Amino acid sequence: MMKRTHHVWHSVSLWLVTLGSSVALAQATPAAPTLRVEVVATNLQSPWAVAFLPEGRFLVTERPGTLRVVEPNGTVSTPLGGVPPVAAGGQGGLLDVLLDSDFAKNRTLYLCYSEPGAGGNSTALARATLAEDRGSLQDVKVLFSQQPKVASSAHFGCRIAEGRKAGQPEGTLFLTLGERFSRKEDAQRLDNHLGKLIRIHKDGTVPADNPFNTPAARRDGALPEIWSYGHRNPQGLVLAPDGALWEHEHGPQGGDEINLIQRGRNYGWPVITYGENYGGGKIGAGITAQTGMEQPLHYWVPSIAPSGMAFITSERYGKAWVGNLVVGSLKFGYLARLELAAPFSGKVLRETKLLPDLGERVRDVRQGPDGLLYLLTDSPNGRLLRVLPR
Repeated sequence: MMKRTHHVWHSVSLWLVTLGSSVALAQATPAAPTLRVEVVATNLQSPWAVAFLPEGRFLVTERPGTLRVVEPNGTVSTPLGGVPPVAAGGQGGLLDVLLDSDFAKNRTLYLCYSEPGAGGNSTALARATLAEDRGSLQDVKVLFSQQPKVASSAHFGCRIAEGRKAGQPEGTLFLTLGERFSRKEDAQRLDNHLGKLIRIHKDGTVPADNPFNTPAARRDGALPEIWSYGHRNPQGLVLAPDGALWEHEHGPQGGDEINLIQRGRNYGWPVITYGENYGGGKIGAGITAQTGMEQPLHYWVPSIAPSGMAFITSERYGKAWVGNLVVGSLKFGYLARLELAAPFSGKVLRETKLLPDLGERVRDVRQGPDGLLYLLTDSPNGRLLRVLPR
């Protein structure tokens, strides 16, 4: 198997490009354009995800289990009714939100959350309709529940993306699922949903062309929803304009990854990793590559604790930024701009730290309808921020 080139960045002033066995030393990273943040809303309780409603409004999830509408002037609504029960605690709660591509007509949205149940909790995906008065959710239906449930408050994954082909919605949803920390070995098994990325139709049924939805695979115990496996705790998921699926996930101590997700592939956790156990010591055999397991496109040592991810498609920050990938850092409180070999594709050539003095955990990053980036900061007094070029 041909291995993808991967990169480790040791400073903001030095970068290495690896091609085959040769290593070329590049020039110092150019200074990032100056940015400023504008506060849209404050007093959000551990916000996790933001979606863009019509007329300049925002829909924000809060991890304790509340969903709120933020007005253009920053006014935050009371909690919406109809939100499904969540197992709030630790990393669990009400997590991702995604508006349907036809939201303007059907007012449909999707929520990802930690679902309580017998044996513990697990990641779940629900569909709902936003009421016309934006005060509640209606017609809530659970589309998917991760199995098995585990007594854990960690590693839910829980990012949603809508599938597209040739730039058009195809009626499918992708969902990332963590391995719940205590069950990492299950990420390599196909008879459970731990450490997986799944693909389902918008009504919860399983697409016929899923890689493990075959008679032979199902006889061997594989679950048909699975699209890829060998993941740890994926908290970034986005489709490029060409339909390629980009994912990032938390490593242990070191080894956070960006992966290009392909159907049926094994992404290696916990057999291969560029990280180590917390406090030191190798994981498993301490190897970084094995036949049949995919290499990351990019990885971080030390970890930045990535959360949220978006492609820049607008020219609001200049033409050079179009096709760049941006990733939030929980650990260091900045936004990482990743320049690729080509717009929306190819190897990571350079990483620049944006807003290095922000000093807040960046939980979510999205590009809004106005072409600007929006961030959510993760704290009991979290903020919704708009990123503006000076």
